[in-house]
Amino acid sequence: MRKTSRWRMVVASMAALVATAAPTGTAQASGGDGPPPMADGYGLTQVDTPSGGPTEFHLTVTTPEVAGKHHIKIILPPGYHDDPTRRYPVLYFLHGSPDDPVQQNYPALRTSNSMITVIPDGGARGWYANWLNQSTPAGAQNWETFHLRQVIPFIDANLRTVATKKGRAIAGVSMGGFGAFHYAQDRPDLFSQTASLSGDVDLSARSMDLRLAVVASLIDAQGVICGSSSGACDPANDPYKPGVDSDALFGTPYPVFDLDWRWNAADPSQHMDKLAGVGVSLYVGNGRGSATEPEFWLEAASRHVKERMDALGMPYYYVDYGDGSAWGTQCDGGHNAGCWEQDLRDLIPRLERAFAS
Repeated sequence: MRKTSRWRMVVASMAALVATAAPTGTAQASGGDGPPPMADGYGLTQVDTPSGGPTEFHLTVTTPEVAGKHHIKIILPPGYHDDPTRRYPVLYFLHGSPDDPVQQNYPALRTSNSMITVIPDGGARGWYANWLNQSTPAGAQNWETFHLRQVIPFIDANLRTVATKKGRAIAGVSMGGFGAFHYAQDRPDLFSQTASLSGDVDLSARSMDLRLAVVASLIDAQGVICGSSSGACDPANDPYKPGVDSDALFGTPYPVFDLDWRWNAADPSQHMDKLAGVGVSLYVGNGRGSATEPEFWLEAASRHVKERMDALGMPYYYVDYGDGSAWGTQCDGGHNAGCWEQDLRDLIPRLERAFAS
């Protein structure tokens, strides 16, 4: 296969793998007063005007840790403002690539009466990590520092949270599934539960296609292909600009003489032992068994994680819904919001019970 053809195949698969389909539903009408006041702090400065109502709104912040402006979406329980003494556990929900917190309108996220949901910006291809190279055209890219050392204490300072490990969970879809496991492994003291929904949870050399999808988002392979195509895509709306070096995130991705050691260090599948004492959930489909459907790759990635936990004797919750025929009315087994909505409808009650136990 010619090199150009190989990259076209990877880019086409990457576009399906990392692009988060628009979630079903629309933002909840708020009525009454606007968002509650939130004070700057922990390196975060609010800019622009908060948008939304008293229980569902988003802020825009800047931070020296990540270039640009960033949304933080917050969903409060309906009764949050009724009892000023009650505190709530928090679900941190991480979006996929190249999405944005404001677009996370899954109806299931509004079903809880007993927990707060916070959706921080993870960038179009931030990959929920502090990049190795901070001097690319993309500017500062310290996403892990932004989320764990700034967003979490900012939320705890401004909202009535249960500010303990027991009172926090972290979950995510696609790129966000990687982020949820990666953060819980790096800071198991912060989270009592973690969940991957069709997540990139195996970035080892055995899942080289997933590594190449990450690399494609970094180097803006989509833009390169667009530049040489005729009407195949829209480079003006390319979310992966500006392209950066393939080594910008974790160094070289190629497994030669252990030079890819940073990828292995960040790979969730190789470090499941770090999640001892954290509740682990995995949801995945099979893309109807088609190797051109990214969920097919992610099923293998999730299976590798399951096998590792079995070898370690770890407890976990695992759902492989296959073609989706028995997993809600909107799920077809693919890498899309219809399946993730059903995942959340299963996950959220389980988190509520874990928080209440």
